[in-house]
Formats: sequence, structure tokens, C-alpha cells
Amino acid sequence: MRRILLLLLFAAGVAAWAAQPVRARHGMVVTREDHATEAGLQVLERGGNAVDAAVAVGFALAVTHPAAGNIGGGGFMLIRLADGRTTFIDFRERAPGAASRNMYLDASGNVTQDSVLGYRAVGVPGTVAGLEYAWKKYGRKRWTELVQPAVELAAHGFPLSYAQAQSLRAAAGGLSRFPESNRIFLRGGRYYEPGETFLQPELARTLERIAKSGARDFYQGETAQSLARDMREHGGLITLEDLKQYKAIQRAPLTGKYRGYDIVTAPLPSSGGIGILQMLGMLESTGYEKGGAGSASAVHYMAEAMRRYFADRAQYLGDGDFAKVPVKALLDPNYIKMRRNSIDPATATPSTQVHAGLPAGHESVETTHYSVADGEGNIAIVTYTLNGGYGSKAAATGLGFLLNNEMDDFASKPGSPNMYGLIQGEANAIAPHKAPLSAMTPTILLKDGKPFLALGSPGGPTIINTVLEVIVNMVDFGMNVQDAVDWPRFHHQWMPDELRMEAGYSPDTIALLEKRGYQVKRTRGQGEVAAIAFQDGWLEGAPDIQRCESTAKGY
Repeated sequence: MRRILLLLLFAAGVAAWAAQPVRARHGMVVTREDHATEAGLQVLERGGNAVDAAVAVGFALAVTHPAAGNIGGGGFMLIRLADGRTTFIDFRERAPGAASRNMYLDASGNVTQDSVLGYRAVGVPGTVAGLEYAWKKYGRKRWTELVQPAVELAAHGFPLSYAQAQSLRAAAGGLSRFPESNRIFLRGGRYYEPGETFLQPELARTLERIAKSGARDFYQGETAQSLARDMREHGGLITLEDLKQYKAIQRAPLTGKYRGYDIVTAPLPSSGGIGILQMLGMLESTGYEKGGAGSASAVHYMAEAMRRYFADRAQYLGDGDFAKVPVKALLDPNYIKMRRNSIDPATATPSTQVHAGLPAGHESVETTHYSVADGEGNIAIVTYTLNGGYGSKAAATGLGFLLNNEMDDFASKPGSPNMYGLIQGEANAIAPHKAPLSAMTPTILLKDGKPFLALGSPGGPTIINTVLEVIVNMVDFGMNVQDAVDWPRFHHQWMPDELRMEAGYSPDTIALLEKRGYQVKRTRGQGEVAAIAFQDGWLEGAPDIQRCESTAKGY
């Protein structure tokens, strides 16, 4: 009922009443799934800090949200500690040592489905290494205590919601092609019904080994041996040596400023942080916000900034450890000013006329993001993924978890669109041990040196624009965090040249945008934000309940 009323208000061009976030003093957890939220909250209540809780949530989601939660994928964690230090932990998947530039092209030079479906699509998973790295450096609870909630959820099961049961059924076309996936997630065609208990005994045993031996089991021990054997038997490329060599990497976050706020965001191999800083820089000084949230003029300026950033992304961005990426040049104020000045205030610029500038990659909707803050001032926010929904659709034999299809995040054929229509360039071509370019964008805003907002989202290339929109909804349009998350979203990624818009924009606004030259395409949900705002000593959790079954809990 609330969603219907919100949409009616949006359609009428009237600002909705202030939807209220969940408020607490001592700790806040916002995730995609209620059991995972509860697991994180219990860690906070028992004296754990934000990083401890983030580790517990990460493992719990691997059980309760198999479409994206994972130990067979990878991602990023952005941390701000109570003393003001910030860090970024990169546990992105890496290409196997046997990967090669043209491995997904057929004899005619066309891209095959091997980068999307099955064992050859799998990059070396990083989640277990990344969560352990974060815990060792910044956690304080016992490791087994953080993994145990996930063990119990897998061993004893949990009741599937309507949406979870429907999601498994919808993925049957891919999952049924792999006997292990078909058995675990589809019961051989006897699909799970809402309310039924979902048991995962193989995953429970894998998690028990990880709880006992840590990441060593996953990368060198029994789990590693089983995974390498499974890869070898099914034509996958990942070897035991690939697993042994995997390391999470601690990086310095990207930082910038916007209208008096300090921004701490994701560096390469994420393309998102560069995008957020560049697009905010293009918007600043335009006065775009005078038209108001949701107005045709505001959407126009934001869409043009998006268009220009994605053109640059296609040309320049890739794994900075392998490709020379001109980050400083792309964020240079003079370059951003030049890009801003190229925006026509009244008319859309056709994407065929927008090229990468000359300054001096994607995830599926089934990525997931969660945000955690404790009462001491520590913040840990995580975006991690299998890439496509349920990843490669192949579950590791005897181990109980799904494998990613992250290799499709590379440019299998530079200059050609990938499975999400996103064009990527030479900097993101496949190479052994390289990380594919990502759009995951965990981001923290500070005001006067104190936390103001922590957020992130899934959604493939839409992640970057979703995070941008929630930021400006609060900073430029004065919304509270829940209204900022609930507000309808839009997306432009340069190519294809279309403006995708959620329901909630008035017909008049859409007509004005079409008159400006936009090809408007209606879309369903865009992203699933998990945000925490910091207001007058309160932690304000904002789940994206308009778009998914997310929850916020605090104490």
C-alpha cells in the first residue's frame, strides 16, 4: 500500500511524505535478507565491531541469498574506523593463470556463451580471503563466532520467502543444466514453495571447515582440493595453484569533495569511485538542482553527466595493476570543467557525438550490498557478487556453493557490448591473474570530518548512477535517507543511447525529456540500496523496501 501511494504521489509531481528510516544509537545493520541482518546485529549486540558484523553478514548471505551472496565470488569492503582512518579491501575475483585474451571467441571471432554459463566462466573467488583479511586487521571477535551463524543457517535451514522461492524457480533454465545445482536448488524439478525449509548440508560442512581452519581451507585445504578437482573434471581453468596464489589486496580509497562534503569511495578495479567523483564534479556549479528532484531539467543534467562518464569508462578503465589508467587526468578539475561545458542546457547530446575525452566493464542486478555501523564510530560497507544471478549456474560438486561467472566482466571482445550492453575497451581485455573491471561502488560521505552517509547498491552498471542519485537526493534535494533511497531512479550508460526510467515519473516529465531528444525506456527496479545516515547521534538505517526484501535493524 505504501509503495502504491508513493508512486501516486510521484506521478502527481508531489513530494511524498517523509518516510522514516530505522533509528538506533548503538549499532545498525542494513542488508538484502532478514536472517543476514539479524546475524550482523547479534554480533554487534555481543560486543563485536562493524567489521566483525560485516564478516558475519557476508557468510550468512552466502547461505540465505544464493543468487548473489557468496563464498564462490568476490567484491569490495570499504572501512572507516572511529579514529578517522579509511581503507579499501579488494577481494575481487581474478582471472585464472590459464586465461587468455581471446578465450571466449569462436572461429569466426564472435563471443560465445562460455563467459556466462558453466565452469569456464569462473574467476578465482575472493570472498573468503577478503572477509578473513578484514577480520584479521580490524575485527576483534573470534572467527568461529562470526562464521557460526552461517553454519547453522545452512545446517538447520530457514524458511524461504515468496520472493526467494520465485527467484529459484525463475533461474531453473540455467541451474537445471548442472546436476549439482539442479539437486540443491531445484530438487530435481520439485521446486521449493514459499515457507518450505531450505537445507544446505554440503554448504554447512564447507562453512564448518572454514570456521575451523579459516581461509586456508578454501585456498589450500580440503575445499581447495575439491574445487580444483571439480574444475579439472568439468573443463574449468582454475587450478590449485591459482587458489594458493590468491590474495586480498588493501588499497587506498579514492577521495574527493562535493559541496562541502568529503567523499570516500572505491578505487580501481572498481570504475564506480571515478564515476561518482567525475559526475558530481560535472554537476557542481551547473545549478541543475534548481529544477527540483525528478524535474526534467535535473534529470537532463544528470543523464548528460552519466553519458560522458560512461564514454570515458569504455575507453580508459581497467585493472590499474595491469593497464595504465589516467585516474588523475580523468578527475582533473579542468578536464571535468571541459566535460561540463560540453553539456547543452536544453538538449540531449546524441551518444554518437559523445566520445571519450582526451584528459591531460559491470555486475548483474544480482550483486548485493550491505552496510554496517557500530556505536563506536566504525563503518564497514560491502558490495560483493557472483556477477550474474546465481553466477555461472554451476555449483561446486560436494561443496554446496555456486561459482561466479565473473570472467564476463572482462571485455571478451574490446569494443563490443557485453551481456548488459556495456561497451568496454582494451584496458579491460582478459589477461592471466587480472581483475575484471567492476561497477561496485561502496561509498561514504563525511561532513565536517564526521560520518554523514554510507551506502552502496547492486545493479551492474546502474550501481554507479544509483549511488549518485541517492547522494544528490540528500545533499542537493534535502531528503532524509529513507526518502532518498525510495525515490524513483533512472540510468544512462552512453551506449545504448537510451534513458531508462523507473515508474514514478510523471507523463509530463517524460514528455519533456523526449522533447529534449531522449529515447526513454521504462524499466522495473534499479538497484537495491542499503544505506546508513548519521544524524545527531542517531544511526538511521534505510533499506530499499520499495525494490526488494531488505531490512534494517539496530539497537
